[in-house]
Amino acid sequence: QVHLVESGGGLVQAGDSLRLSCAASGDTFWGFTLGWFRQAPGKEREFVSQISWNHDSIYGADFADGRFSISINSGKNAVYLQIDALKPEDTAIYYCVAEPRTATERLPSWKFWGQGTQVTVSS
Repeated sequence: QVHLVESGGGLVQAGDSLRLSCAASGDTFWGFTLGWFRQAPGKEREFVSQISWNHDSIYGADFADGRFSISINSGKNAVYLQIDALKPEDTAIYYCVAEPRTATERLPSWKFWGQGTQVTVSS
């Protein structure tokens, strides 16, 4: 069974940087697409970024604004989301997601979700 476990969140100040990690297990993940969503308090979940496991493509949300960078270390079965210059509006639970198909465009759905890691950005 595919499992996704996020880590790296925490309480930070505006302007700080974080690297969120997602440990993926239960599959070779070849042919998968991995991604990140976030959900702010009282808001709907929002797509952040996705990346093909075999590095075919990367797609990010418009709001990412150059501050969000997704990457994969396939040898470690790990997916990362680097967030720079954090803003209070980045406060959210960040979820790692996986879909067992390749993509060159944003995927419309995701089969597997992690439990989320909380990012809280103070002013």
